[in-house]
Amino acid sequence: MTVRVLVVDDQRLIRESIAAVLDLQDGVSVVGTAGDGRAAVAAVLESAPDVVLMDVRMPVMDGLEALGVLRECAPACRVLVLSTFDDEEYVVRALREGACGYLLKDRPAGELAAAVRLAHQGVHQLDPAASARVAVALGRVPVEVSVREHDLTGREVDVLRLVARGSTNREIARHLNLSEGTVKNHISRILARLGLRDRTQAAVYARDHGLR
Repeated sequence: MTVRVLVVDDQRLIRESIAAVLDLQDGVSVVGTAGDGRAAVAAVLESAPDVVLMDVRMPVMDGLEALGVLRECAPACRVLVLSTFDDEEYVVRALREGACGYLLKDRPAGELAAAVRLAHQGVHQLDPAASARVAVALGRVPVEVSVREHDLTGREVDVLRLVARGSTNREIARHLNLSEGTVKNHISRILARLGLRDRTQAAVYARDHGLR
């Protein structure tokens, strides 16, 4: 299956370069480019791409605002943010607005094509540098909240805190003296109870609700 991609960046050289190298990759076809968020929305409605590679800072309408619009008018379209900025505010806002991932531009063409294919499959991705920035932001939140507010058990809150800190299932299991299978079950219940899709959204939820 060929993934149809729209490349959005306000710098012509960058967007044309990304489009050119992506078009050479197996399983990827660039169907258009756009220089700002408003043009991106119009292009999505016209060409119906599977995946949009969206920059953040752009004139007229920035990428985050365009994300919100696309979530309403083209919900089936996957939006993968591709930025030079790893600021935690951008990362968190992008995920809140429905981005299926947040990547930095300093990656080889083959990796970018692989990320596009994964986005089309619904796999959420977070650049390690961006993930580290979010982890730092999570560590700054001092507010404590009650277990009852989240409708989670005490153990599930413990697991959610560790997920928010970027711990793997193995690390969580070791820290809480549980089996990895039990940790996986806890995470599945947490996602189901909170209506979340994946660990990234769980980390953002934890940050927003003062769990750290």
